[in-house]
Amino acid sequence: MNLLKSHKTFAGFTQFWEHDAKTTKTKMKFACFIPEREIRGAIFFLSGLTCTEENFITKSGTQRFLAEAGLIIICPDTSPRGLNLPHEHDAYDFGSGAGFYVDATTPEYSHHYRMYSYVAEELYQLIQEKFNIDQNKISIMGHSMGGHGALVMALRSPDKFKSVSAFAPIAHPSISPWGKKALLGYLGNHPNEWLQYDATELIKQGAKHPNRIYIDQGLQDEFLKTQLLLSDFEDACNEAEQLIQVNYREGYDHSYYFIATFIADHIEFHANAINA
Repeated sequence: MNLLKSHKTFAGFTQFWEHDAKTTKTKMKFACFIPEREIRGAIFFLSGLTCTEENFITKSGTQRFLAEAGLIIICPDTSPRGLNLPHEHDAYDFGSGAGFYVDATTPEYSHHYRMYSYVAEELYQLIQEKFNIDQNKISIMGHSMGGHGALVMALRSPDKFKSVSAFAPIAHPSISPWGKKALLGYLGNHPNEWLQYDATELIKQGAKHPNRIYIDQGLQDEFLKTQLLLSDFEDACNEAEQLIQVNYREGYDHSYYFIATFIADHIEFHANAINA
């Protein structure tokens, strides 16, 4: 692992790391905040379409609240980089910057686009070893595409993630335009295989998280009704008796201004779960 940059921030350090990833067979980058005080646990933050490891850590203002809570945050990049795969750089919503947190099976992408395993297996283990994190003190959250990834990982591996939250998640990707494009490109024309990466369908199939799922959603979000389909996920949770809290925020959109407004609530939510 190489430390690329480190900046003193509040009572801690904002850092940017690079390492050789076995799952993607590329170098991968992640950002993190490390408090100076005793570390009580860690949160993964998964970012959305077009983002890198830098967006959330530079725009959200989360460091102040993490320092107070004694929590590390880990912000991985959203796809492998430095490749030139077929159609990888053609559009903002597929390929580079849009790994969708799945393990690809199509021939063009299966060797490198393994973001599910990268986050939930390789990076998950790496941060425990590097920062001496207790496996029982790790939570996960994300935004948009990353909210999709966080929900799916927490529902598929509830023993790994103490709590899960999301900002404006792509909640039913197997039927949304963003999701269908990505899942077709990464998994091929096999809709039944897509369901393992769809939070709404996982709930319908019986997956559950032992803790309450916490979500913030702006009502002025231009993608709410066409791409995110959050009501489908909320209905599925209510039907399956999965505890869920969705805060619909009047006037807020899909941007990092929205995230910065409510990030303190999410850090508090995860701190309470990690310290329980």
